[in-house]
Amino acid sequence: MAIWTRRERERAERERLIVTAARELAEAEGWDAVTTRRLAAEIEYSQPVLYSHFKGKDAIMAAVAVQGCADLAAELRQARTAAPGAREALAAVAGTYTSFARRRPALYDAMFTHLVDLPFATEEAPAPLREAFGELLAVVQPITAEGEEPGLLTETFWAALHGLVMLMRSGRLPEEAHDRRLALLIARFTGN
Repeated sequence: MAIWTRRERERAERERLIVTAARELAEAEGWDAVTTRRLAAEIEYSQPVLYSHFKGKDAIMAAVAVQGCADLAAELRQARTAAPGAREALAAVAGTYTSFARRRPALYDAMFTHLVDLPFATEEAPAPLREAFGELLAVVQPITAEGEEPGLLTETFWAALHGLVMLMRSGRLPEEAHDRRLALLIARFTGN
């Protein structure tokens, strides 16, 4: 039993090493630089060892996305729980979400722009995906009007944040007006 547990720990550690290396390489050089050959060299394991953990780059990117959602959920939770009221929580989460996307563009891409084999918006979605969405839902639900669906309103809020992030990244919206745009979004969502 102890040998099996040790092997499981070693396998889990190798998986963490692969995911971390992929994430760091993507942030430094972009997702095009992340290849199984390059990752194998980075972690000093053979490609067959890498393939014994993941089917390929897409599976590695999906694992990075799950880890990124866990990180995002933790940051959103911290912002939400530190805010004194519903409006402040919505603003804090919006600012944290866009800051996360701007600080970690390759990670954000794995999570929300690249096609990854992950179920979203279903019960089968990995817990970190549901938790990240749950943090958005937690700040939108208190401002949901009677008759509105909190889930749909949360999806709309999320879509607005994602749109702002992507339009700024592409240079279609100037960075200097970002805080004013967020304030406008919060005002419209809260009716203030």
